[in-house]
Amino acid sequence: MKQLFILLLLLFTCTFSNAQKVQQSEPRQQKTPNEQMRIKFAEQEAIVKKFANSFDSLTPMQKNMFFTNVKHIMDPEVTKIEPGVNDSDPPSDAIVLFNGKDLNEWEEITWGPGGPGEKKPITWILKDGGMQPTTSSGTAQTKRVFKDFQLHIEWKTPTGLPATVTGQDRGNSGVIIQGNYEVQILDSYTNRTYRNGQAGAVYMQYAPLVNPSRKEGVWQTYEIIYTAPRFKDSATYFTPPRITIFHNGVLIQNNVSIQGPTVFPGIPQYIIKEHGDGPIQLQQHGNPTTFRNIWIREL
Repeated sequence: MKQLFILLLLLFTCTFSNAQKVQQSEPRQQKTPNEQMRIKFAEQEAIVKKFANSFDSLTPMQKNMFFTNVKHIMDPEVTKIEPGVNDSDPPSDAIVLFNGKDLNEWEEITWGPGGPGEKKPITWILKDGGMQPTTSSGTAQTKRVFKDFQLHIEWKTPTGLPATVTGQDRGNSGVIIQGNYEVQILDSYTNRTYRNGQAGAVYMQYAPLVNPSRKEGVWQTYEIIYTAPRFKDSATYFTPPRITIFHNGVLIQNNVSIQGPTVFPGIPQYIIKEHGDGPIQLQQHGNPTTFRNIWIREL
């Protein structure tokens, strides 16, 4: 890199020097070819030494900038937002879906053999600082629909369940993205179940990298970064949906490629159907799992 830099500057200097010589009006005394060669060599040697010293004085970033197209970019300026007081608080560009006060952003759907049913007003209740389904409630879903996003959501599984309640019956719920892709919620503190069905799993597809679950009744956090699929045709992804999940601050899903809609039993790739933006759903699975502090940033 250094040699190339010196060569470029040398060529520029020689060209400039020759141009100056042409412009000189007074004729010089004719020198022999050998004398002319020695003079040119001495001039070039001085120039090389001068620019070698100049190059050595540059910082590594300055040196690199001479040989790349990457420059300092000033405009447009990066949008400034205000972060939350705490990392769990919504920043200024977030849409607050639930702040503990009302359920205005939510509606409800029922599920049957054919999938989701009709929409109806939300019947979930405010309890323990969060939103919680009743025994007769359906699945909650946002009235708004989303594409790519960052989602923050806090949840806790119920307490007081007998020890005989185990596996998928213990605090089961889920965050369902765009009505298709489920991130599992479960009491997985000491509750053994199939690995791709425990808390933090992309249900039936990817087990979490580790299990950072807290005890039942203790608030837990998901931070979900989701990129929606783009479709090649009505049944084929051009680029599949991708998801990154932090559970209680710990990375558990690292930009994994979702294979298709959540299905059990079945093969996700066989039921891919083109879809657009979709809601965030909180699954009612017969457990009073509670949710709070839910906000989303569209990306």
